[in-house]
Amino acid sequence: MQTRTIRTDVLDLAYEEHGPPEGAAVVLLHGFPYAPRCFDVVAPLLAASGCRVLVPYLRGYGPTRFQSAATPRSGEQAALGHDLLQFIDALGIGRAMLAGFDWGGRAACVVAALWPERVRCLVSCTGYNIQNIARSIEPASAEQEHRFWYQYYFHTERGRLGLERNRREICRLLWKLWSPGWGFDESTFEKSALSFDNPDFVDVVIQSYRHRYGYAPGDPALSGIEARLAGQPKIAVPTINLHGGNDGVGPATPADGSAKFFTGAYERRLLPGIGHNVPQEAPSATVAALQDLMKGTNE
Repeated sequence: MQTRTIRTDVLDLAYEEHGPPEGAAVVLLHGFPYAPRCFDVVAPLLAASGCRVLVPYLRGYGPTRFQSAATPRSGEQAALGHDLLQFIDALGIGRAMLAGFDWGGRAACVVAALWPERVRCLVSCTGYNIQNIARSIEPASAEQEHRFWYQYYFHTERGRLGLERNRREICRLLWKLWSPGWGFDESTFEKSALSFDNPDFVDVVIQSYRHRYGYAPGDPALSGIEARLAGQPKIAVPTINLHGGNDGVGPATPADGSAKFFTGAYERRLLPGIGHNVPQEAPSATVAALQDLMKGTNE
């Protein structure tokens, strides 16, 4: 594995690379509050099968940095998708296999929906991750609202200060709540938590959770992408939805609410006992999903 940096229009974007440079490109995308460490088992297994595996640090994480102080520290969905598109452009990748969860799953869904010609196949944990901001004012069930406490906390200045002062405590708690059956140790958590020391982590996180409810403006440079996402575009590329059966923030329901957003080959795989961090909790299932999609999209 090698750690490298490429330049997009606004970022010096750090990433880890495994496997042969001539291999089929696979981009693995982490979420909040996680890091590339969640793919430490998945990436070498894919590389051993001949894939070129790329694991970027999202904006606000690890060694990824904004080039200019004037660039809005946005974590909105358009920013995540735009960064991913620019990432594969900068590396000269025509079509990539994408796999992600949480924020990373959102980035992957954005690119798959808006630029399907750039995506060979998709593994998206919990399914369709593009936000419907226009409907964000509609309340969910009381039980689900309770799971979203951290989002409402981040809407306040108290929450911003809390994340600034207590980021490890908050993120560790979210890991426990979202993956109640995963017995991770402090060393495992700290390996990812190092990425939260990025100077832009708090600003990007706070903007992300405020923007998705319409409580913060987006980056004007990305308004065109957000306008396209407002239409809830469907995804046509072959997709497998890995959904942890013990996901503490987005529990799986008997009816698959994501299926209607996929017009190509689509399958949901429920993973009993697995929480929110699917790649780290169920690396074999993650690799198997990608390998199954590869067989169906041989190039």
